[in-house]
Amino acid sequence: MDKVKAKKEIEKLTKEILAHDERYYNLDRPTIADQEYDLLLKRLMDLEEQFPGLRGPDSPTQRVGAKLEKSLRAIPHKVKMLSLDNTYSFEEMKEWETRVLKGLPGENIEYVAELKIDGVSASLIYQDGIFTMGATRGDGFIGEDITNNLKTIRSVPLVLKKIKGHDFPKLLEVRGEVYMERKDFELLNKAKQEKGEVLFANPRNAASGSVKLLDSRMTVSRKLNCFIHSFGILSGGKPCESHWEFLSQAQTYGFPVNTHRRLCKSLKDVISFCQEYQDKRDTIPYEIDGVVVKVNSFRQRSQLGETLKSPRWAMAYKFPAQQATTIVKEIVVQVGRTGVLTPVAELEPVECAGVVISRSTLHNFDEIKRLGVKKGDRVLIERAGDVIPKITQVVESSVDRVEHPFKIPTHCPVCGGKVAKSKEEDVAYRCINPSCPRQMEKGLIHFASRGAMDIEGLGESAVRQLLEKKFVKDLADIYFLKKNQLLELELFKDKKADNLLAAIEQSKARPLSRFLFALGIWNIGEKAAYTLAQRFGYIDNLMTASSEQLNAIHEIGDVMAESVKNFFGQKSTRKLIKRFKSAGLRLTEPRGRAVNTKLSGKKFVLTGELDGLTRQEASARIKRMGAAVVESVSRKTDFVVVGANPGSKYQKAVDLGVKILNQSEFEEMMNE
Repeated sequence: MDKVKAKKEIEKLTKEILAHDERYYNLDRPTIADQEYDLLLKRLMDLEEQFPGLRGPDSPTQRVGAKLEKSLRAIPHKVKMLSLDNTYSFEEMKEWETRVLKGLPGENIEYVAELKIDGVSASLIYQDGIFTMGATRGDGFIGEDITNNLKTIRSVPLVLKKIKGHDFPKLLEVRGEVYMERKDFELLNKAKQEKGEVLFANPRNAASGSVKLLDSRMTVSRKLNCFIHSFGILSGGKPCESHWEFLSQAQTYGFPVNTHRRLCKSLKDVISFCQEYQDKRDTIPYEIDGVVVKVNSFRQRSQLGETLKSPRWAMAYKFPAQQATTIVKEIVVQVGRTGVLTPVAELEPVECAGVVISRSTLHNFDEIKRLGVKKGDRVLIERAGDVIPKITQVVESSVDRVEHPFKIPTHCPVCGGKVAKSKEEDVAYRCINPSCPRQMEKGLIHFASRGAMDIEGLGESAVRQLLEKKFVKDLADIYFLKKNQLLELELFKDKKADNLLAAIEQSKARPLSRFLFALGIWNIGEKAAYTLAQRFGYIDNLMTASSEQLNAIHEIGDVMAESVKNFFGQKSTRKLIKRFKSAGLRLTEPRGRAVNTKLSGKKFVLTGELDGLTRQEASARIKRMGAAVVESVSRKTDFVVVGANPGSKYQKAVDLGVKILNQSEFEEMMNE
């Protein structure tokens, strides 16, 4: 790139990043996700390194944070509050360690790994053990006075506890992260929604807005928390030589210090810590977006020094982004196998949590109204773990958006049948035409799926053709298919037709629990189907069960019980069951003993990705053997099933000597 083009791009990036800084720090209304911002900043830094003469005095790379809010008193930091270099890969972390080792030749290095809290940075000053002042990070050199608001945080000590044999430090400035737990964030947004106010995008923005409120009486209602993670000044008091020692000392003083931390002897230990918490980040009650890694020794830190922006002795490993922003291209309505109409947003493709997202469910029509989302809007999407991506907020409305609100369809977009709610209070709208082709197609695919009747060969293509040729009009019709009919389907020859007929025949022996799940009864999932099958044993017993009998089952709630009664109360359902019986299905459930007594009572843990087998399907197979699936590995665990890319559970199983099964060993055990 020549200098002229570089100058234009640098000016463009600078303007764009400064605008995002304003939205993020001062307006608490970000319009892009963290990883997108980091990529913009990295691009600017790379260009300025190539063309240092083009770096302007207002470049975002020359400062740490954002402009100050004029309404808050400015407080200069006695020691600059640096930000950390970020990485999204372990390879870059290894490159960082190489630089550390180069700066400390021949020395042993310990690291401290701590959770990176997704909150807002704060500085707290104590004089002779008394809290006197608090500030935001601001631009790293000058912060904003938020003393009164920090005093409202109950976890922040106003007076320190004394360490036996030592005076209080004459001056102690600690740094920490102010955050809001997920449950408190949800309650706050619910209250704002009821008042018709703009919702916060996430807990971090809620915390940021709360600590800068001019009325601390409002701040106290926000239920903020704080973790202390470092210090800027430590003058007097008990001396300490390492970060690990400081954290322990901070706890003794009464500071809240995160317990999810680890003293690591090597970078391998650090990476293990990162992988462990990347797997279980959603179990933590507050938002975390990575792990902060620091050289433990203060002497070694001093030797390594810092750059203008970041310390050389620390690095932040960021988890794969769970949020991103993108544009809504269209809102379409899909019809599910139970007839429920679901609005879906078609999106400009964007990477989020390691995968490319191009569609996001909007759940129901009430959700569209709550979000106020329309075609052309820029939206914030969120994806946690394996959870389906969801739109959480409209961050920017399209200038040419259609002003008319999205209209709920009155007729099914597939068959034209009438659409209605099953109950007035129900948010779901359904197509009530029982012969709706889309319902039949999805219902058949679900019926034949591995977790249900497991009919290999009856996939989407075969189902679609069977329906098009009208060889199948209801679920029971598949048990009356003839070979000559299958040979009319594309790609079906003798062997494939024979294999499918054999798979259909084998499925007749599936237990009642699998059959009930396969039927797709509204509100009845795999677990509920198993519970009902175990309780009633035979299909006729369930069909004639009273509401009182169903409600008496602990695991079956009122809604489930009503769904079962409604489903089996229809003449069409009873006629369908009669046809299944005539086809030779057993429709009974083994009870009183496990299918494989050798595994009865055994405890399994699953980790990693199994080829062609979902976590739910594997769990169901284990339970059908009379065994249990547990979440964590302990000495009481009998087997750990390991797939591709296993998490920390695998290493723990190795350490404890728990029996490890690969997928082929697991499937062989299940098939005994």
